[in-house]
Amino acid sequence: MRLLLLLFAFLAVAPAVSAQKSDKCIVRGYVYFKDNAEPIPFATVKLEGTTIGAATDVNGFFSLSELKAGAYTLVVNYLGYQDIKTPIKLERGQILFQNIYMVEDAQSLQAVEISGKKEQAKSDVQISKIAVTAKQIRALPSVGGQADIAQYLTVLPGVVFTGDQGGQLYIRGGSPVQNRILLDGMTIFNPFHSIGFYSVFETELIRNVDVLTGGFNAEYGGRISAIVDVKTREGNRKRLSGLVSASPFMAKAIIEGPVVPLKSDGGGSMSVVVAGKKALINQTDSRFYSYVDKENGIPFDFTDYYGKVSVNAGNGSKFNVFGFQYNDRVDYPISDFQWKTGGVGIDFTLIPQSSNLIINGNFAFSGYDTKIEEADRKERNSGLSGFSGGLTFTNFGRNSELRYGLEMVGFRTDFNFVNVLGVTTEEVENNSEFNSFVRWKRKFGNLVIEPGLRLQYYQSLNNLSPEPRLGVKYSLTDNLRLKAAAGYYTQNLVSTINERDIVNLFVGFLSSPPRLFKAGSEDEVISNRLQKAIHGVAGVEIDLAKNIDLNIETYYKGFTQLIGLNRFKRQGADPNYFVETGSARGVDVSLKWEGKHAYLWGAYSLGYVIRDDGEQVYPPVFDRRHNLNLVATYQAGKKEEWEFGARWNFGSGFPFTLTQGFYNNIDFDNGIDTDVYSNNSQSDGLGIDYATKRNGGRLPYYHRLDLSAKRTFTFTKYLKLEVTAACTNTYDRKNIFYFDRVRYDRVNQLPIMPSLSATLQF
Repeated sequence: MRLLLLLFAFLAVAPAVSAQKSDKCIVRGYVYFKDNAEPIPFATVKLEGTTIGAATDVNGFFSLSELKAGAYTLVVNYLGYQDIKTPIKLERGQILFQNIYMVEDAQSLQAVEISGKKEQAKSDVQISKIAVTAKQIRALPSVGGQADIAQYLTVLPGVVFTGDQGGQLYIRGGSPVQNRILLDGMTIFNPFHSIGFYSVFETELIRNVDVLTGGFNAEYGGRISAIVDVKTREGNRKRLSGLVSASPFMAKAIIEGPVVPLKSDGGGSMSVVVAGKKALINQTDSRFYSYVDKENGIPFDFTDYYGKVSVNAGNGSKFNVFGFQYNDRVDYPISDFQWKTGGVGIDFTLIPQSSNLIINGNFAFSGYDTKIEEADRKERNSGLSGFSGGLTFTNFGRNSELRYGLEMVGFRTDFNFVNVLGVTTEEVENNSEFNSFVRWKRKFGNLVIEPGLRLQYYQSLNNLSPEPRLGVKYSLTDNLRLKAAAGYYTQNLVSTINERDIVNLFVGFLSSPPRLFKAGSEDEVISNRLQKAIHGVAGVEIDLAKNIDLNIETYYKGFTQLIGLNRFKRQGADPNYFVETGSARGVDVSLKWEGKHAYLWGAYSLGYVIRDDGEQVYPPVFDRRHNLNLVATYQAGKKEEWEFGARWNFGSGFPFTLTQGFYNNIDFDNGIDTDVYSNNSQSDGLGIDYATKRNGGRLPYYHRLDLSAKRTFTFTKYLKLEVTAACTNTYDRKNIFYFDRVRYDRVNQLPIMPSLSATLQF
């Protein structure tokens, strides 16, 4: 605790220290598209005639530090846009802020390509990190012709998705609760709708998604496997705009525009954006897809609303207020499952005029409630509500970056679960965490090092967890880079999903188990009640040609303590939780080629995941040994009005526990008078005798081809119509989703599903 207080004190005085006057000068600012004032990521900014330069980040921000006073020419390059050359004069100790607006180049074919991404690859470690933009998401062949990050995540190396209907996302051996999903700094506890094709995030509002599959540094914590960090854009600051879209799967609409418009020469502005989408598949299934499930149809329903108000100052500082409400429901005859989540939050960026310091902050409050009513009518519900807030300080040097910050998290879990044996598990817990971190990045010639330290203090557990992190990259040549990362991670949030189940709809949350026993023991109590893991990652980046990139990474995750809900406890005295250990190891390979009109992407993952519950070592149900994704897009036509896409996924079968036999499940409610001879299990059901070896069998291999063709009709500069024809599971592969052992009934994932969608942009 003393160490944590010392770090808090350091964070409090650090801004004042950073604000002290220096003889060196700083040039910083943002690069925007002039047409719509959207930031330009990965543009190249440099001082003409020098080696001093930088690439803009995903927000279009750049900073050139430790400059001598004098006259310079600031040059900005971005492929397809006119070069910007701006004379500047720096006085001793001056901090100059400069907004740059770029105009499309009519002679873009003759443009000289200076890749900001390539420069960033040499200056950042970027191990196990994949940056995804809305443009990339839209280029992927999508279900119903409407792109979504949920569908894009499944093509990334190291990511396994277990099904189209209620499937879960697993990243390099980590279960869903071990992956932290962030929306503008706010944790989203269930980001995917029950029909696995769609998330709660609106694609058109996404600015950037960072997927960190392992080895992430100290600015992220609270989860032991992976991070998905979604950042949204502000509303249009220059004009009223939006879109409406419809397909057999869903309809959506977005409206955005300025409250205080941005002037042509820059300055402050205020904008707003509102978005909503509604599932239609439960209403259109009987008309278009009656062959999918003639008895139940496709009973998925969801409604999402999101709104954001943004205030941008002329000096780059900005302030956002956002709110959302997401609802989901699946109404099968044997189960009625639903969840809802809502929240409000703020985030801001402050750029002080007299300091080489950028301050980011956020505060949010959210709630999540879920319940399921199955055929047995037993009560199962879960609620989680809480707040989070934090401050991050970033100080830029010529070849260095210092980032540090603090975070507060508080939440309440309310859980009630009655298992199939009638035993109730009921937990209500209040939790709070105080976290702080420091991360320093420094470039020494061809070497980049990135050490970090995170302190996680779990107040409700009275546990302080120091978590060291380290990232390293070395450029052997301009086209060959080696990289590595390692770290220690903890979390105290526990999910009710059992990794032995193939299908999961109900996802509840618990935390802080009051008593925890060692695996295989009923009396040895564990003092540390956190889930823990260590990561080790090593890889190589190779630029095979100007537009061909190869990335190879090998990883190991050691899950030194995992905690799960004992959903099969037979009596009240049995423990509510079980403890396991485990590991995940593998190799991820990705190859990307980007041309002017075409894009090719291939990703292959070889993975091994095991769990050890003290009785036996077994593979969990998401242990997919081989996973291959191939993606291709091609633009055609004089004005590239046509776009064709294809995606093929191949995966080896998931493990499952074999069946040895069946027996009459007699409950002996009548005691010794129970007639065990004539009982036919009509009321008690048929019991299953599972094989001793857990998950010793394997399901059949999975593969699926998706195709799409999009035609864009341009009426005016801003009025466009996109018509997309898409086909999911084009050759109608019968991929298994679930098998009812008692009825000997196989349920497949979704069959061939063609669709036609239209999107009007204005």
